[in-house]
Amino acid sequence: PTQFGPNEDLASYPRDEKGDFAKMEKEGVSIVFAPAPEEVYPDGEETRVEVTGITQGLCGKTRPGHFRGVTTVVMKLFHIFQPDAAVFGEKDYQQLMVIRRMVKDMFMDIRIIGAPLVREADGLALSSRNSYLSAEDRENALGLSMALKAVREAVQAGTKDVKALHDIG
Repeated sequence: PTQFGPNEDLASYPRDEKGDFAKMEKEGVSIVFAPAPEEVYPDGEETRVEVTGITQGLCGKTRPGHFRGVTTVVMKLFHIFQPDAAVFGEKDYQQLMVIRRMVKDMFMDIRIIGAPLVREADGLALSSRNSYLSAEDRENALGLSMALKAVREAVQAGTKDVKALHDIG
């Protein structure tokens, strides 16, 4: 809950715990840690973990407190499990960088692995929030994805002219 601001969508955030458990079982997972929020944030707890600097722009600019919530819950989970490694998706690249910074700054002996972005069959990034998209919004999102891909391909082919790259998108 600490990742969500006062006007954000915690209550309506898409969750499919049963579906997630079924997918994990299919992959051979035998144990799942899924505590209730009150177990992670008991009455009276007051400590928060905050990474500054890299959390100020991009998502951090429009979602104040979001990364403080992310780093707090991740720190709690790291202390509970004491993993050797943890995997975070590259889709949320700023979050990945924030977690890497926290681990480095706090001298934690945890290898943070970036997992490549996964896309749906039509090319849209796999994300629970995409269930919110209308058909028109989904089409627009796909257009953005296709434009970024076209620009990347042009740069890889040697295009350096910024105006030409801008015109592609």
